[in-house]
This record gives sequence, structure tokens and C-alpha cells, in this order.
Amino acid sequence: MLITRRLEFDAGHRIPHHASQCRHLHGHRYAIEISLSGEIIDTEGAAMQGMVMDFSEVKNIANAALVDRWDHAFLVYQGDREVVDFLATLAGHKTVVLPVVPTAENLANEAFRILDAAYLDGYGNQLRLQRVRLYETPNNWADAVR
Repeated sequence: MLITRRLEFDAGHRIPHHASQCRHLHGHRYAIEISLSGEIIDTEGAAMQGMVMDFSEVKNIANAALVDRWDHAFLVYQGDREVVDFLATLAGHKTVVLPVVPTAENLANEAFRILDAAYLDGYGNQLRLQRVRLYETPNNWADAVR
């Protein structure tokens, strides 16, 4: 069985060497879809009988591991020294320095890496992260898959 939970967050970024407008500081209303596979729990009387995982637990784990860290932050590539140095001058600014340029593709891969470690098979039903879909806009997204 495959289940998916969608969450949304706002963040800023820039693509430093992009040939068009994405080289400027800007932001997006991102959406992230987290797809997990596993067996349906069939233990009679179990709180999650009939589920792979409670959707609220999918949300809680995603928020703790990723969404709360990225929401209303500026996602910046560590090699973008101008912006990294500028953001460091802003006291208390929420900045996430990334080892990759924050394209939709790279953010999807980073999210998959972070979330893969967060969703462990705690239910005995072979729970496993299968896909992270990151929407940069309603019409543009990237999928990181197992």
C-alpha cells in the first residue's frame, strides 16, 4: 500500500548562476508530498488497524524533521557567499545553508535524504519512504524516489 501526505510551507531562495529571474532573491509557497509504503496493519483492536500509518503521525514527523526548519526560512547554497554572508548580518534570521543549489530538484533530494531517516518501520509493517514530491509552484515540481 502507498499513502501520501501533503504539507505546505513558505521559503525564500535564489539560484545564483541562473540566466533568468531566478537568480534574484525570491520566495515560493512550496508544497511537499510524502509517500510511504507499507503493509496495512491488521492487528485486531490496534489503534491503527486498517492503516499503514496515521496521517497525523506522517505530518508530525515531517514537521519535526523538515517543514518547521524550512518554513519561513531562506534556503541558500553554501557556495553563494554573497547571500550567506549577508544573511549572517541579520540578527535572528532563519537561514538554512544547504550543500546544494536550492533548485526544486535539489530540494526534493535533500528532503528525501532528511525524511528517509525520520520514517523508520516502527509499526512492524515494513514502512518505507518511497517518494518526495516538492512543488515549487502549482505547475512545477520535482520527484525524489527510492
